[in-house]
Amino acid sequence: MERVIQKAYAKINIGLDVLRRREDGYHELKMIMQTVDICDDLIIEKTADPGILIRTDCMDIPTDGSNLICKAARLLLEEKGIEAGVRIVLTKRIPVAAGMAGGSSDAAAAMRGVNELFDMGYSVQELQTLGLKLGADIPYCLVGGTMLSQGIGEILTPLPPPPDCLLVVAKPDINVSTAFVYGHLRVSELDAHPDIDGMVRALYEGSLNGIASRLGNVLETVTVREYPVIQEIKELFCRMGAKNALMSGSGPSVFGIFTDRESAEQAARATEQRGLARQIYVTAFKQDIMQ
Repeated sequence: MERVIQKAYAKINIGLDVLRRREDGYHELKMIMQTVDICDDLIIEKTADPGILIRTDCMDIPTDGSNLICKAARLLLEEKGIEAGVRIVLTKRIPVAAGMAGGSSDAAAAMRGVNELFDMGYSVQELQTLGLKLGADIPYCLVGGTMLSQGIGEILTPLPPPPDCLLVVAKPDINVSTAFVYGHLRVSELDAHPDIDGMVRALYEGSLNGIASRLGNVLETVTVREYPVIQEIKELFCRMGAKNALMSGSGPSVFGIFTDRESAEQAARATEQRGLARQIYVTAFKQDIMQ
């Protein structure tokens, strides 16, 4: 085998709570992660020369050793003592610095691809252990679907998928630093926390209304204050027929839950016409990231 192709799917958080700041500097999280049908493509090829070469159509991400894809591929090659090189061509669709785990998902796809390309034989669980060295979202991105995520994001519990619906995802033309958001979060001063346990029950009941009514993300207390456009998009989605809307991760991407395509497409057009965002998607939840 000389070449493999992998898809890297975006995620959103339908619930995100921060419980405390740990002594090691990380935050203790309790959140529900969900894959959506927006993806990057990675073509991974063996090369005669050693080293990792990355090419992409996106000018906003580095192609040197600082890229998480490069770090992920190098980690596996070094673990197995393989001196061969790889060339990775990335076609980017997931918005950059958007709170949708695009970098982590790309790294996870690179790990799956390199594992297959060189017949390394790593199990998913072994890849997750290795991936955690690079980023807390990578263990989730290796499997996707609907997951309760705890700890720093590495403790994963599968959950039933949400009912079918449509999503409008909009990324305003700003980039948000995850480090800035967590650095300015004051957990002890939070007035309210999302009902994550209630969201889990709603998923088991298959209740879209129960899910929508419990959308919550404590990081909005930081990001929305800094970037009011996020709240503008949320309010527009709800006026246009969304059951509810929420910022994903540390932002700035916003998603709205819709039950009919006409309303979803009208909301997407209205968001663009008002100049609130340029990267706008009408999409859906996705469960099997291998298809």
